[in-house]
Amino acid sequence: MSSQAYGEAWYWDKRYAKESTTTTTFDWYQKYESLSPLLHLYVPTTTPNQRILVVGCGNSAFSEGMSKDGYTDIVNIDISSVVIEAMQKKYSDSPHLKYIEMDVRDMKSFEDGSFDAVIDKGTLDSLLCGHNSKLNAAKMLEEIDRVLKKDGVYILITYGIPAYRLRLLRESHSWDIKLHVIDKFTKGESSKQETWELTHPVPLNSDGSLKDGGPLENMDVHYIYVCTKV
Repeated sequence: MSSQAYGEAWYWDKRYAKESTTTTTFDWYQKYESLSPLLHLYVPTTTPNQRILVVGCGNSAFSEGMSKDGYTDIVNIDISSVVIEAMQKKYSDSPHLKYIEMDVRDMKSFEDGSFDAVIDKGTLDSLLCGHNSKLNAAKMLEEIDRVLKKDGVYILITYGIPAYRLRLLRESHSWDIKLHVIDKFTKGESSKQETWELTHPVPLNSDGSLKDGGPLENMDVHYIYVCTKV
């Protein structure tokens, strides 16, 4: 199947229909255990009533991990009705998890400034692989900016190197952006990267290059852009 269909509901419906989505889980890029130190840094559970939006949730166990770790208001959206119906059934007894069929490019059901954090593991990447990629990415980022509260954070986990992703993120939004990196994991295992390393931002020049001149784009890592709405 061409990657150009990644932004289409029919592609994901067909894909999830082939899987037992109530028992099978798949996490793009990273599992919750790997990223939890970073989430606690930017979205601390000690702050009451944090409302979190997970976009393109699929059949990931990420939000389940968040719920078990103390997050109490997690809204998950996906364009696929097939996977949302399965996840609603799977987590019907989980009061902290809500699943809604929705297109991240059109989230009019959510009011402006209604979330403290938005988490994205691969959804922007998927849209950038499809038709009308630039327009679709712009719509998505505009909607994320709209639903975030002031000082809220958009946490983007991606394979996109700083030279490209920073330009895209900065095109039409006045976010304060920090970059973190995490080792890729293989064979279903979580990354073993040290917590102190993950939670320390990478110093960058304005063009997205490393301040020390290192070859960041050649590292076998995932990039995490933490964008604070100012």
